[in-house]
Amino acid sequence: MIDPILSAEVRAARQNNQPLVALESTIITHGMPHPQNVEVARQVEQDIRDAGATPATIAVIEGHLHIGLDTEQLDALGQARGVAKLSRADFAACLATGGTGATTVAATMIAARLAGIDVFATGGIGGVHRGAEASFDISADLQELAQTPVTVVAAGAKAILDISKTLEVLETLGVPVIAVGQDAFPAFWSARSPFDAPLRMDDPEAIARTHMMRRDLSIPGGQLVANPIPADAEIPAEELAPIIVAAQADAAHHRIVGKAVTPYLLQRIYEQTEGRSLIANIALVRNNARFAARIAQSLGALSRQDD
Repeated sequence: MIDPILSAEVRAARQNNQPLVALESTIITHGMPHPQNVEVARQVEQDIRDAGATPATIAVIEGHLHIGLDTEQLDALGQARGVAKLSRADFAACLATGGTGATTVAATMIAARLAGIDVFATGGIGGVHRGAEASFDISADLQELAQTPVTVVAAGAKAILDISKTLEVLETLGVPVIAVGQDAFPAFWSARSPFDAPLRMDDPEAIARTHMMRRDLSIPGGQLVANPIPADAEIPAEELAPIIVAAQADAAHHRIVGKAVTPYLLQRIYEQTEGRSLIANIALVRNNARFAARIAQSLGALSRQDD
C-alpha cells in the first residue's frame, strides 16, 4: 500500500491521538485566484484548529501523496499552473507518472482513508447534473460516498446540480444523508432546497456514533452530513434560480462538457452575482470545517471510551 507523506503537524496529531479533519485542495488550485486562494485555505485550516482538531489538506505533489501541507507547499500550490484536478479515475495515474494534482471530493476521500482520517470538510459535493438523462453526467463523488468510509461535511450538493436526482442516486447507493439543524436538504449557496433530507441529526456526537455503528456493522461507504450555509451568508434560492438556468444555457451553447462544466458554471454565477457567490462559498466552507472538527472530536472521545 502507498505510504502517504504526513506533514509535521499531522504527524504530531497522530502521535498524540488528536482529531484530524481532511481538506481537499481543488479550492486552492481551481477555486479562486492567488493570493486569495492561499489566504482562504489558511483561514479554513485555522478554523479547524480553533475548533479543537488538526487540519490535513491533501494534494499530490510531484508524484507524492501529501497529507497536510506546510506553509511553503501551500504557497507553491496556490501559484502553480497546470495542476491536474484529480478524481478517482485519474488519481493513481497522477501518482504513477510523478504529476502534481489537487484532490476533489472523491480523491480526498480515498486519501483520507489511506491516512486513517474519518472526517472530511468540503464546500459541496458533486452529483447528478441537470440534463443527465441525456448527458449521463454524474459525479464520481456519489460512488465514492457509497464505498469509502469517510464522513463528509458539505453544504449539500452544488446548486448547479439536479438535487432531486442526486438525492435519489444517494438513496439507491445506500449513502446516509444527514441534515444538520433542519429537515430540508441544503442547496449550497442557499440554506434550503425544496427537498427533505432522509435523516436529521443536530448533535455531532450522534453523527460520530452513526459513523462508528456503520463500521461495526461492516457497512461499506461513508455518510454525507448536509450542513446549511449560515443565514447571514446565503443567497436566496429564488434569486439564484434564473442565474443558474442562464449559465446552464450558456454552457450548452458553447458545448462545455465533462470536467469543464462545473468551473464554467461557477464562474458565470460569480459574474452574475457580482462576486457574492464566492463570498457565500467561503462562508459555507468555513462553517463546514468547524462542524467537521466537532464530529472528529466526538469520534475521538467515543473511541477512547471503547478502549
